[in-house]
Amino acid sequence: MSERKVALITGATRGIGKEIALELAQNGFDIAVNYRSMQEGMEDLKKEIEEYGVRCEFVGADVANFEQCESMVKETVEKFGKIDILVNNAGITKDGLIMRMKKEDFEAVIDINLIGTFNVTRNVIPYMIKQKSGRIINVSSVVGVAGNAGQTNYSASKAGIIGFTKSLAKEVASRNILVNAIAPGFIDTDMTKVLSDNVKEGINVQIPLRRMGSPKEVAKVVKFLASEDSSYITGQVINIDGGMVM
Repeated sequence: MSERKVALITGATRGIGKEIALELAQNGFDIAVNYRSMQEGMEDLKKEIEEYGVRCEFVGADVANFEQCESMVKETVEKFGKIDILVNNAGITKDGLIMRMKKEDFEAVIDINLIGTFNVTRNVIPYMIKQKSGRIINVSSVVGVAGNAGQTNYSASKAGIIGFTKSLAKEVASRNILVNAIAPGFIDTDMTKVLSDNVKEGINVQIPLRRMGSPKEVAKVVKFLASEDSSYITGQVINIDGGMVM
């Protein structure tokens, strides 16, 4: 078993999840990268992570499938011997006004974002309880805090993650397991790169810092919550939004 801490990160092949994996690797964590389907560039990511002198393994699972999550967690423990940090990052959007939203679009977002968070956490928790330590960091969103027109499904899933985080934090605190959530605002990722300059300007006007955040800025907060520096923090939601929601 490695003396290094082991972090399992869901949805970590791109965007914020990828940046979290790199940030934790840079700070000495072994990394288990969850993916739903093999994608181009994954071997490059593995090499990039391993350049920091840590171990990286890919573990496949659709987080919406409980049995696949069970297998993924077992595989991770078999490969690394333990899981110290769980980052529930996997998520999707299927935006639309509720008058036109299909039932399957609402359910798909809930299944991956919220039920997926339960599925992975439920399978990791027994190992953390046994070792009497662990950190769970759930990726919510400012729209889970404040809502957003056209995102009832996404907002509901991310608000659910906040309630899940607070309740779980109370359940497992006596076992030295800390559970927190982060709520990113508008972050400069592939999803926001496709927006027009006018739309981006309209977004930036809503943000007191007048700019979008970077995935690196999100990853650094996750690193803090995964480290010993956050040893007296649990059940909290940290907004990473440039002051958009206060």
